[in-house]
Amino acid sequence: MAVIQPFSAEQERALINMRQRYDAWIEAERELYAMPYDLRRKKVGDYEYLYEIFDRGGNGKSLGPWDEERESKFEEYKAAKVALKDRRDGARGALGESSRIARALRLPMLSADAGPILREADKRSLLGSHVLVVGTNAMAAYSIEAAGAFRDVPDETEDFDLAWAADKLEDGTQLWDMLKAVDPTFTVNSEREFQARNAKAYEVELLVAPSRVATLAVKDRPRPVPLLEQEWLLPGRRVDQVVPCRDGNPARIVAPDPRWFALHKLWLGAQTKRNPLKRRKDTVQGTALLDAVSEAMPHYPLDDEFAGDLPSELIPYWDEWTKRRK
Repeated sequence: MAVIQPFSAEQERALINMRQRYDAWIEAERELYAMPYDLRRKKVGDYEYLYEIFDRGGNGKSLGPWDEERESKFEEYKAAKVALKDRRDGARGALGESSRIARALRLPMLSADAGPILREADKRSLLGSHVLVVGTNAMAAYSIEAAGAFRDVPDETEDFDLAWAADKLEDGTQLWDMLKAVDPTFTVNSEREFQARNAKAYEVELLVAPSRVATLAVKDRPRPVPLLEQEWLLPGRRVDQVVPCRDGNPARIVAPDPRWFALHKLWLGAQTKRNPLKRRKDTVQGTALLDAVSEAMPHYPLDDEFAGDLPSELIPYWDEWTKRRK
């Protein structure tokens, strides 16, 4: 029996509309995020100045004495911000409608906790360029890439795995600022510094390949332990899909090439030091995903050229799968 149940025409139409509406909404969100937090006319002693405000606490810096040029800049800023908010709010309404349709049509969905993290990361232009979704949450994106639902495959989880993928050194605390913007109760687990938890005990784990560890800023958090197997999730063609969430709003996922992700999952499932329950899930997901690529993702060829790039650690799982499919 096929591992993928193809979406109906109605489901496909809903996903296409949702992606278009999400793209319109996130574009406005990114433009708003790139603008100064606020501009204010401020009197200091006998003089007035134009101030750029950085946060809700009113912290900021002077942009110079108030004059015609700065008054014009102030008015342009206010008009642009109002226009962007109107555009964003209009797109948000249409996006909410798409989410309700997606739920009614029983499309694959993400957990309510994962959605806000992904949307905030996307607003800050971190998805794909800096982080990838590498845990079970990625299965929803692979399902949409295959244009169908997985049959009897676990696709939700109570934690969230991200991989750091930036290819150049970043400054500051981009990742930690993003997590705290989603939920200020996030703290780093002192016993597992690669993990952050919020007040509801929802866990976000950061993973990294040795080739990418030097690009994570020294002060950023969480602090991942370099793992050689994370290198396997960097090659190939990434999946980029918008997925419905249980919190009522969709989110975008950028995940590794499904062929590499599947073989990585099969490798994980064979690691005796790993939790037996997780090993069983890894094996089911890895096998189902390779089958789905074969059945429904011809744009990800499972050919000799792909097999020739595999490291020795993954070849046994590739050979076993190819023998079973014959």
